[in-house]
Amino acid sequence: MQEFLLQASDLDTLIQAIRREGHRLLGPVLRDGTIVYDDVTTADDLPKGWTDRQEKAHYRTLPREDGAYFGYVVGPHAWKKFLQLPRRQIWNARRSGDNIQILEVEDPAPPMAFLGVRSCDLHAIAIQDRVFVEDEYRNDSYTRRRSQLFIVAVNCTSSAPTCFCTSMNTGPEVTLPTDLTLTEVLDGEQHFFLIASGSERGARILAQLPVRPAGSQQRQQASDAIAKTAAEVAKGPRSFDSGDLKELIYRNLDSPSWDQVAERCLSCANCTMACPTCFCSTVEDTTDLSGDNAQRWERWDSCFTGDFSYISGGAVRPDTRSRYRQWMSHKLATWHDQFDSSGCVGCGRCITWCPVGIDITEEVQRIRESETR
Repeated sequence: MQEFLLQASDLDTLIQAIRREGHRLLGPVLRDGTIVYDDVTTADDLPKGWTDRQEKAHYRTLPREDGAYFGYVVGPHAWKKFLQLPRRQIWNARRSGDNIQILEVEDPAPPMAFLGVRSCDLHAIAIQDRVFVEDEYRNDSYTRRRSQLFIVAVNCTSSAPTCFCTSMNTGPEVTLPTDLTLTEVLDGEQHFFLIASGSERGARILAQLPVRPAGSQQRQQASDAIAKTAAEVAKGPRSFDSGDLKELIYRNLDSPSWDQVAERCLSCANCTMACPTCFCSTVEDTTDLSGDNAQRWERWDSCFTGDFSYISGGAVRPDTRSRYRQWMSHKLATWHDQFDSSGCVGCGRCITWCPVGIDITEEVQRIRESETR
């Protein structure tokens, strides 16, 4: 894949080229003290010169000493909210006399482009593809949105202590197919991007940009920045051996560790809402006072909510212990049986956004240590 040099001052040219193709461009923006994904119309919308500091139950945005556009890690939102909508209407029903008419609601799916997708989130999108597109029970709403998606990925050149992508083999370097891939380099007065296309659509956009072939020095600078980040994550506090994770969880479904984590867990579902791969949903039926009009809506749900596992006779998972065990064992073990991969990509969102600071990597270590006692 040939790499080209794009000066940072020309980043807006890339943004406008994508928008001219008719895509709704979504990317990182600074809002309410966090870096979230929302509409981007110019390079000025990006969080230039900002970074984030993350730890258990802790998130802060801080100014950087340089003008990096992508010098942060991941925020509270995942890209899934644009593909698997948090709430959408499924159908309308209307009664007229003895006749009932049910009309399916097809939600609009405009062409979208994601700017600044990290490797862990690329893996998360691929996981949701297996759930919603490639599985037996296909989600047509997701499929329509995904089929038109244009992705501009960004190699990570910074990390947070909550990152453990190297343990899950999901980053920090982009290895999955994308339309365009960027690597941001800041070195003294130099500020540029290496950019490469991975599709015909990407090549079409690339041809519109003021780029030139990257030299060996620029390629080495980019490679060194990615390698430095990989080393930071691999040596970080959340790094662990995931080679036997599925078997470890299966051996310890009755571990006392589940009782210990349940004493802290609030069953608030923050981890599942922030997680880029969690996909559970439910349906709600509503009717007006006349009884002549009804609607069905699909919305996000979580295995942590009390009603999620409710069936005739009661809930299958009535307590916090069973709900946390369901979430973690599904994420790290049974997901392999269903979808041939882990459900975790090591982004660390569940650690940062748990209000009581539960750390999934610590829980793995706790279970591992319990086997030696």
